[in-house]
Amino acid sequence: MRGKIHHRIDKNHLGIITIDNQPHNALPAHLLADLETSILDMGDNDAIRVILLQSAGDRVFCAGASFDGLASIQDKKEGKEFFMGFARVINALRSCGKITIARVHGKAVGGGVGLCSAVDYAMASKWASIRLSELSLAIGPFVIGPAVERKIGLSGFSHLALNATEWQTAEWARSKGLFQEVFETVEQLDAYLETFLDRFLDYSPAALAQFKNMFWEGTEDWPTVMEQRAAQSGNLVLTDQAQEAIRKVKKKA
Repeated sequence: MRGKIHHRIDKNHLGIITIDNQPHNALPAHLLADLETSILDMGDNDAIRVILLQSAGDRVFCAGASFDGLASIQDKKEGKEFFMGFARVINALRSCGKITIARVHGKAVGGGVGLCSAVDYAMASKWASIRLSELSLAIGPFVIGPAVERKIGLSGFSHLALNATEWQTAEWARSKGLFQEVFETVEQLDAYLETFLDRFLDYSPAALAQFKNMFWEGTEDWPTVMEQRAAQSGNLVLTDQAQEAIRKVKKKA
């Protein structure tokens, strides 16, 4: 199967997870499952103070759902299960007990925006433009919706969701609260990120855990909400309009 989720511990306190499915770092079902497992395993490791989520390559952070995966869905059950992959990853980031940081070096689309929204702190380069393209595929960003809306508000979420073919800049994303920092170059991003992550070695693990709980208060119903949303998306992806839109995108790829 194509692609891989790499995971390692660095500097005795930093858990690093890398999405590697170049060139677009799209997420088929098996990578979503591996990503969820990596997050939860690092959450259970007492040596890890903070988790860094990043991706390979130099152009795209994450293109969201794999179009091969979308095209292979045959019925409502398969559709719901595919979108539950994103639900489980987002809930893993929410509930893992560790502060999570994203290094967003390039574009984020659909589920990739969901990942940026589900971490506790996101740093980006100016090349990290974002888009929620789901409506243009006759589906919608339903599963990732709670995470995106929590991070940038209903107004920002509706802006992205209804402008499904329009890119928003990294500065736009920073102004809405999706990104906390935006840098001119990837080199500047990495230099600051290294300094920022080193600080966690001196932070109290107990305090960090309490911050994590505080940050995510009021989201306890997300597993139920996202399961319902996954069923919505799973139904929509089977419609003729969605299947035709997916075929057109695959033909251009």
